[in-house]
Amino acid sequence: MGSGEEAAPDQYASGPKEREENQTESATDVSEIAEKEKPKAIVLKFDENHPIEFTTIEEDRENSNSPRLNLPAVKKFILERGLSVTSALRRLSGLDEGEEEQKSGRPPLLQDAEAADMRGRITLFSRSGCRDCQAVRSFLRERGLRFVEINIDVFPARKAELEEKAGKTAGVPQIFFNEHLIGGIVALNSLRNSGEFDRRLKGVMEARCPDSAPAVPVYGLDDPGDSDDEADELWEMVSVLRQRLRIQDRFFKMRLVNNCFSGADAVEVLIDELDCGRKKAVEMGKRIAKKNFFRHVLNENEFEDGNHLYRFLEHDPIISTKCFNFRGFTNDKEPKPAALVAEKLRKIMIAILETFVSDDGRHVNYQGICSSEEFRRYWYVVQDLQRVNVLALTKTERLSFFINIYNSMVIHATIQKGYPDGMLERREFFNEFQYLIGGYPYSLSEIQNGILRANQRPPYSLGKPFKNGDKRLEVVLPQPNILTLFALCNGSKSSPALRFYSAQSIDSELRSATKEFFRGDGIIIDIQTRTVYVSKLLKWFSSDFGEETEMLHWIMNYLDTKKVALLSHILGNKGPINVVYQDYDSSLNL
Repeated sequence: MGSGEEAAPDQYASGPKEREENQTESATDVSEIAEKEKPKAIVLKFDENHPIEFTTIEEDRENSNSPRLNLPAVKKFILERGLSVTSALRRLSGLDEGEEEQKSGRPPLLQDAEAADMRGRITLFSRSGCRDCQAVRSFLRERGLRFVEINIDVFPARKAELEEKAGKTAGVPQIFFNEHLIGGIVALNSLRNSGEFDRRLKGVMEARCPDSAPAVPVYGLDDPGDSDDEADELWEMVSVLRQRLRIQDRFFKMRLVNNCFSGADAVEVLIDELDCGRKKAVEMGKRIAKKNFFRHVLNENEFEDGNHLYRFLEHDPIISTKCFNFRGFTNDKEPKPAALVAEKLRKIMIAILETFVSDDGRHVNYQGICSSEEFRRYWYVVQDLQRVNVLALTKTERLSFFINIYNSMVIHATIQKGYPDGMLERREFFNEFQYLIGGYPYSLSEIQNGILRANQRPPYSLGKPFKNGDKRLEVVLPQPNILTLFALCNGSKSSPALRFYSAQSIDSELRSATKEFFRGDGIIIDIQTRTVYVSKLLKWFSSDFGEETEMLHWIMNYLDTKKVALLSHILGNKGPINVVYQDYDSSLNL
């Protein structure tokens, strides 16, 4: 094969990055497209002359001294007056009932709720991964009906409303036509069979939705109750260290280290604050380090007294510039259990999958995701990963956790930076877009090759992702699972389908994903020419499969009966077998 064909694997490789001055191709910037389409977000402000005033974010930045009304106060204002969120926003913004809703600068979900051809509203209460919910969703879409979906896994505060309106024993799905409860999938089927559905639908088309109907989720007003999160038990002590330590640049082992402090200085501050001896102060320093507030600049130890240098996470240049779940400051709340955060993220991403991804998982509506309330929730929840204890996860939990993080990071990176077009852009995309997880930064390449492939070299790379002494080696899976290759969606058209996986059934789900990959064009067998066409993924990661004959025998475990018979016939004869690696389509999976 020519050298030009070997360039594609660079999206998986790690190594030094170079810029070509004459390169003019730019990445597809999905966030830029979405910014042109979606309305400007609103900021609620309060002053003496205007009790509540709506401005755009851009206008607000120009006048940043104006005090703001916090969102809990706005929510209280709405609830005390018995208003729905939609009605309250209309009244606060001074819009008449007949005025176009787009002028209010509402979030995109509100605009979709009241389409021009429907005066009322269809509301679907659902959960992530619910088959009946998917059936109702598909039916409404086939009928060309717009509806508002309230996923109670994404909006847990709305569960109480559902129980109030439909009964405490009501499950999902539950469908509402305006304020009227239709029921679940059984009720829907009954209405369809009797012809009553079209009659009731006509009422929704003609009658404007009243305030008593389930309200549309609004950004900031339907957030989960995370305001009750407790501050970390060591937060006060960490605050003392941040205030009293001398944070400065220092030389350490013949190199300049920025924004750091010495272990001895930290011990002195702790002795003074706790009025204790040096041994107890060192123990407190170790406790703080274990909670991932700071770490050694070279990851050589956890915490020790003396001239060892340490740095708070927010002062680490890699974390502050490359970790996109970090907003300039560390999440100082008590870290949630890693399994809980993992499951919460999985449910949010499944909700996104069900709404913005085709059924086969190969076409993704990035613009829709970018504008969605679900993605805003996701962006807030991933900040809980900053100091989470990943080592508390079991092997299967860690496997599903990092697969899901990889797939969601690709979506986030595509929205944030745009999908890469050329070789250098792919290298940057898979190595420079990172998340802060458990106190350490992880890139897409490090998750795939460092964690999931048990710290093996990326294709066409000389070094392993994690060197000896790297604390992230503690997180690495003990053995690589070859099936993860068919679960990781890198955003290209030739990559595996986009899915999110459960720790409880990860093994069976990985087998299903592998069978799905080979069910289509993942393998083509030409018995006449004794040629087998397989995805180029298998060539890039050939070290995981062994020789080509071994690879073909392994693939047989995941083929349907017809392809097994064809491949068995070719392998059973002693003649030569020609393995051809298919062209890889690196364009975005829109």
